[in-house]
Amino acid sequence: MLNHDFIGLGVAGNFAGHLEQAGEAADFVKVKTESAVQPKAIFPFYVPSQQLDESEGFLSVYPISHDRLQFPQNADNLQIEPEIALICDVQYDKTSQKVTALLPTHFAAYNDCSIRRPNAHKICEKKNWGADSKGISANWIALNGFATGSNIDDYHIACFHQRNGVLTEYGIDSPAAEYSYFHQQLLDWIVDKMNHQPDQDPMNDIAKLLKQANFPSKAVISIGATRYTEFGEKNFLQVGDVSQVVVYNSKKYSHSQIVEMAEQMHFAQDISALVQKVV
Repeated sequence: MLNHDFIGLGVAGNFAGHLEQAGEAADFVKVKTESAVQPKAIFPFYVPSQQLDESEGFLSVYPISHDRLQFPQNADNLQIEPEIALICDVQYDKTSQKVTALLPTHFAAYNDCSIRRPNAHKICEKKNWGADSKGISANWIALNGFATGSNIDDYHIACFHQRNGVLTEYGIDSPAAEYSYFHQQLLDWIVDKMNHQPDQDPMNDIAKLLKQANFPSKAVISIGATRYTEFGEKNFLQVGDVSQVVVYNSKKYSHSQIVEMAEQMHFAQDISALVQKVV
């Protein structure tokens, strides 16, 4: 399980169409990418350090919960972001202090719950508003590799919203393999951003944050939110709602079986499910 010594990072723009649905595509107009499908940037959501600059100090608050979401003050446009998170070992070069490799060991259902703030200066300003503002399933699934054909390729990401006992699909059930960048291509790209991403426009200097956190050996990396259903795109969370993000083996379970489990809020032990009550 997680202690508080990891760095928390997210990937922005790694699922076609999500940024446009979330109204965030304009945030990345100045961010140059090598291709149309390349993710836009990585962002921090948690940095285990008391040495952060004043403008980034909020990132030192541990934000992850397994069962609740704390509704933010002064905001009412809160959306579920259904994702897979990778739990990774981080390797560094001792001389240069650069990241040399990310080694994923597990994956899990993750909610990169976000406040839609059109005028936010940085991506991270939408991501951590205090304790219980993020979610990861307590049930991690061990990876047998992270190359094409490894076990994660068989998994789908589903997302549901429940209000007053009514369950509605919030995210489009999506195969993990539909991520724009995946497998080693994704890891190599993240490593490059950890070492070289500038503090510019919506981005943070991740290398500086790693140094301020004394080079954490673990990282939790959410690798991108899927597309919303029409309901998910237009409906925001309220106190009392229940958010569910479900990562399941599509060769073992059908989508209809997952819907039945979501209605009961009870999932098989080999499913990574994150069920959070908004409080």
